[in-house]
Amino acid sequence: MLERIDRARHTISFVSHFAEPDSFALTALAQWLDTSPGGMATTAEDGKGMESGTEGTTPSNPVQQLAAHIRDQLGAGPFSQADGWTHMGAVISDASFQARSRYKATILPRILALQTAWPDAATVKGFQARLATDDLATAMNFHHARKVAKAHNVTDLLAAHGVDTRDDLRAWLDIQPNRAALRAVKDVGPKTVDYLGNLVGGSQIAVDVHLRAFAAEAGVTDLRYEQLRTTYEHAAALLGHEPGGMEHAVWRLKAGVS
Repeated sequence: MLERIDRARHTISFVSHFAEPDSFALTALAQWLDTSPGGMATTAEDGKGMESGTEGTTPSNPVQQLAAHIRDQLGAGPFSQADGWTHMGAVISDASFQARSRYKATILPRILALQTAWPDAATVKGFQARLATDDLATAMNFHHARKVAKAHNVTDLLAAHGVDTRDDLRAWLDIQPNRAALRAVKDVGPKTVDYLGNLVGGSQIAVDVHLRAFAAEAGVTDLRYEQLRTTYEHAAALLGHEPGGMEHAVWRLKAGVS
């Protein structure tokens, strides 16, 4: 098993450097690496793996199950990654307000309006200055005290660490202790951290209710956040997709965003 896990580690070149993959995902990956010369499970009846089509294929672990469902529902791609924002006030507000809200109807128009109303908040310092003199809830037309406080706290942390631009944040998030510091902010969970990365041009899997629902359709359930994120990452590698682009395609499908 240790030899197979070591092969899994060295086969998937993109495995996130933000957190060490757990034994669950590495074991699942090692299983499909050993099932056939091509790394795909085969059936006794016809010797076909998932590459040959879904008929006669019986995925035997979460990575295969999820990859098969992605191909069935979304096709072969390629999938375009969301561009995110260059305006840092928009980045922080999007990440702070979007949870449990309808993105296209509720969040997107407010983020666009914020950028127009606060053009000087395009950097973290500029956004912090605006927050000191103006009411974010009013600017966003979104009166939710905890989400407003989250935006303030994230802004203060980034400013204290010298993060000011989109490029700054993308580079800063590449360092694990920085991600841990962000997680220490009240109401910031692992999904917010991963989502922030995507909003500044990263290629990450941010597991939300839509990605969990999609995985459940594939029979992949009851996994911790980190386990499901790693399973999505390995499925992306198996299918030859960038994680962020594939994640966005799954999210758009389940969120009903055209």
